[in-house]
Amino acid sequence: MRSIWKGSIAFGLVNVPVKVCSATEDHDIKFHQVHGKDGGRIRYNRVCTECGNVVQYADIDKAYDSDDGVRVVLTDDDFGKLPAAEKHEIPVLQFVPTEQIDPILFEKSYFLEPDSTSPRAYVLLATALAVSDRTALVHFTLRQRTRLAAMRSRDGVLVIQTLLWPDEVRAATFPSLEDVEKPKAKELAMAETLVDSMAEDFDPTEFTDDYQTQLRALLDEMISSGGKKVIPVAQADKGGEDAEVVDLVAALQRSVDAAGKKAAPAKKKSAGTAAIKGTAEEKNSSKSTTSERKRA
Repeated sequence: MRSIWKGSIAFGLVNVPVKVCSATEDHDIKFHQVHGKDGGRIRYNRVCTECGNVVQYADIDKAYDSDDGVRVVLTDDDFGKLPAAEKHEIPVLQFVPTEQIDPILFEKSYFLEPDSTSPRAYVLLATALAVSDRTALVHFTLRQRTRLAAMRSRDGVLVIQTLLWPDEVRAATFPSLEDVEKPKAKELAMAETLVDSMAEDFDPTEFTDDYQTQLRALLDEMISSGGKKVIPVAQADKGGEDAEVVDLVAALQRSVDAAGKKAAPAKKKSAGTAAIKGTAEEKNSSKSTTSERKRA
């Protein structure tokens, strides 16, 4: 399990070095947008609505549009001035009864792995939380964003779950529920009887994602049977890039190479050299696109 963050838990005078790892993963099957006629991948350019030019990631900034129609453009330097810079400490604010935290506030979960030669302090904190049935409220900063989070013990492992701020939870106001008559005693008794008859201990392994299972079966069946809708990847993506966004320089280079081959078919050596050069430039362009994405 790869860690995405290193720091330490701080409560009182105790400091517990930890690594942060994502506790969940998405198993949904991913799809691409393609041209239904020939199966070719759909590519997108970043086009400026003002000048009409394709914009590289390095030249893209973020902007906020206010309600009164004013647009404020922020650069990386502007974001760097904010106090919520990357902090490698998880300060414990307080310990609260676990049942007092409404599950609707829970957002994303992370495992905390001990990051020291002697994890005694880690084990002590996890055990204390489990025995006391309390959850630690902490501040957790990840990717320059500080969140309120709940830290609890799960089977001896510390888990952090980021929490929504109270104003991020909508108020549930439904007029249709305001004047509804309360359930009669007999109706409530019957409902409780039904609940008791279906009561069981929760075991998540008993449940499966039927949609994904059937979707996988459908894909496997289509691949095995073949047909017009099943296209070899090398054929479908011929002449395209792996990245979602078309790199203009690489596209122009391929056009130049193709035009050169048509104009001078006899010069095999020169054509081969041009092809090698084009491949090298495409690789460099791909690396550039990847680094631009990371900066974005």
